[in-house]
Amino acid sequence: MTETTVTFDTRLSKGAYNAINVCLRLKPNERMTLITDRKSIEIASALIHEIEKVGSEYSVFVLEDYAQRPLKDMPQPILEDLAKSQVSIFACMVQTGELGSRIQMTKVVGQHKIRHGHMVNIDKQIMLEGMQADFLQVDAISQKLVEKARQTKIIKATTPAGTNIIATFSPNLKWLKTSGIITPEKWGNLPGGEIFTSPQNTNGKFVVDGVVGDYLCQKYGDIQKTPVYIDIVENRIAKIECSNKELLQEFTAYTNTDENSNRVGEFAIGTNIAIKNVIGNILQDEKIPGIHIAFGHPYAEHTGQTWISTTHIDCVGRNFDIWMDDEKIMEKGKFLM
Repeated sequence: MTETTVTFDTRLSKGAYNAINVCLRLKPNERMTLITDRKSIEIASALIHEIEKVGSEYSVFVLEDYAQRPLKDMPQPILEDLAKSQVSIFACMVQTGELGSRIQMTKVVGQHKIRHGHMVNIDKQIMLEGMQADFLQVDAISQKLVEKARQTKIIKATTPAGTNIIATFSPNLKWLKTSGIITPEKWGNLPGGEIFTSPQNTNGKFVVDGVVGDYLCQKYGDIQKTPVYIDIVENRIAKIECSNKELLQEFTAYTNTDENSNRVGEFAIGTNIAIKNVIGNILQDEKIPGIHIAFGHPYAEHTGQTWISTTHIDCVGRNFDIWMDDEKIMEKGKFLM
């Protein structure tokens, strides 16, 4: 059975339509590469249905047909096909240790200016929630916010769970918008809805009472009942506490992988107003209105940061109050702008 013959829940169609036609704006004269895996075949089938309606040439790759999981490297035939396309999607459930293979993929995406939708750990719930957003509205909010952020020197954020951080920003480090409307300049996650940069400095306490990223997200999901408390001093983790000792051990090990794994690499504000609650999946949860930060890889190729890391772990909280310089722009997770 091929991916094109897999039946799919028709409720997936709106999210698939948004991905292909609104976010990626696929044209009939363009070529598309779709990378998926066996667990994501139903969603891939919905996407293929929309690609075929557009009439574009396309290739589909199921990872397990080309390499053993977890991937050590992105298979060469996939990278070669990707280099021929103007548009691409990665819609897969990822496994421990596969970040390097995805970095290989996005390097090709960047080199060839491919409009790329990154749907890591996409599932049916996300297709029926975050992917149902009015992405033109999300883009308008994101554009207004990113213009303001580019003029901002200090952002302060607090939450009822105990987050109290202050981040400072350098004009030498770029703010980017990944609102779901994807351009050749920067690939984006789908569902989209965030602005981000790499901060000059971050200090204070960040309470992760939403989710942690990478492969830990699949294992632990929504961690509101066992938050991770992180003290940050001069942009690095100084102390971590968590009542779930296994999570504490794994998170600590992850953020000690290399010399910059414990460094704040990303500072982001979620802008997808269609997302109301944390669901335990980082792909959607990091787009919820509020702050998320990531330790490790600072997307240096886009932000202009001067260091790199082999790891990147997002940390999401809940119910933020946010100030840009002295102006309050969010209260209890709702934009005031």
